[in-house]
Amino acid sequence: MHAGKAPKLLRSMVAAATLSTLGAIPVYLLSAQSVLIRRDLDFDEAQFGFTVSGFFAAAALTATFAGRFLDRLGRRRSTIVAGGTACAGGAGVALIAHSYPIMTLTLVVLGVANAVLQITANLSLADTIPVHRQGLGFAVKQSAVPLAILIGGLSVPVIGTLIGWRWSFAFTAITAALLMLRGLRIRPSNTRVTATAHHPQRPPRAALMLASCGMAMASMAVTSLGAFVASWGFQLGISPAQAGYLMAGGSCLSICARLISGQRADRRNGGNLTVVTRQIVFGACGFLILAIDTVPTFWAAAILTFSIGWAWPGLLLFAIVRIGRDAPGAASGALQAGAFAGGAAGPAIFGLIVSHADYPTAWLTCAAAMLVAAALLTAARRGFLHDLRTRPLSHPADTVH
Repeated sequence: MHAGKAPKLLRSMVAAATLSTLGAIPVYLLSAQSVLIRRDLDFDEAQFGFTVSGFFAAAALTATFAGRFLDRLGRRRSTIVAGGTACAGGAGVALIAHSYPIMTLTLVVLGVANAVLQITANLSLADTIPVHRQGLGFAVKQSAVPLAILIGGLSVPVIGTLIGWRWSFAFTAITAALLMLRGLRIRPSNTRVTATAHHPQRPPRAALMLASCGMAMASMAVTSLGAFVASWGFQLGISPAQAGYLMAGGSCLSICARLISGQRADRRNGGNLTVVTRQIVFGACGFLILAIDTVPTFWAAAILTFSIGWAWPGLLLFAIVRIGRDAPGAASGALQAGAFAGGAAGPAIFGLIVSHADYPTAWLTCAAAMLVAAALLTAARRGFLHDLRTRPLSHPADTVH
């Protein structure tokens, strides 16, 4: 890489990660401080799960319909809209969320902002990062979720227990307002046009849907991990602050694992979906161990699941975008919608299982979901390989294996 290009690539990666972090962080602030928030607003685990699901459901619905319009909207206006929506949602939590229904409504608003922020970041990376650096680029961008969990975990001892949990959402609103102001300074540009606009090649629909469903199943499990691991640890006897530090430490490991996976992806010719499947199987093992109700196994399982078991999102997104032919937005949008749908269903189902059974049963359900995801992605890989044999890509390096 030329020295002059390195700062530009780094800025593009950091900008995408910032957008993604701002979109993901509200639900993890809510999750990390769930003990404090549920105590103040008086609602149980099932209601908490539905609130988290409302966030992801709004994001999934928005992603389904917004992806096709983002190119037309342009980077400047989409950034302004996303920043304004995130600012409104964060301010709503900080100022007016004094009841469970209002809290849920404000999380829905933040879910809409999340979808716009995530898809904008995906398209930005596909457009500005060279193919041989996109593995690391998407790894940096997808490190936003564990970074959001890290910030959420630190928010408990640093903000939640000192000055109140509402201030963490106030800081999010301020950051979103700064993003909106930054968007106003972006120079208006023409809408994005692909080089093959007359005869664009689309990704194989069946394989893409299998990958999206696999993403949804895995996201059901790992989103429940981020949402409920602090509450499970608290029930086992660790303090809210210790649970926060656990989430922070696990997030650091997840970030490192994602960056290593992305860097290694740039050095090999395909094989990414196979690596993703193996990481998801490791995650299933972590959930099985997490079902054992002892503090030592809790720590070990949480570390395993946060690191290796949740290292795959960036690599999966990179693999799908890379073989998305002339429609990276459509490919990433389908995968992102699967992630949001899984995020919407997972916490709600998990909360219901906890309310009617117990935490170990819920963790075993997550392990089963991860194994189903691995099977779906294996089937998707076969579909992509078949498509590559019948319709070779114009870029020889873009292979699956």
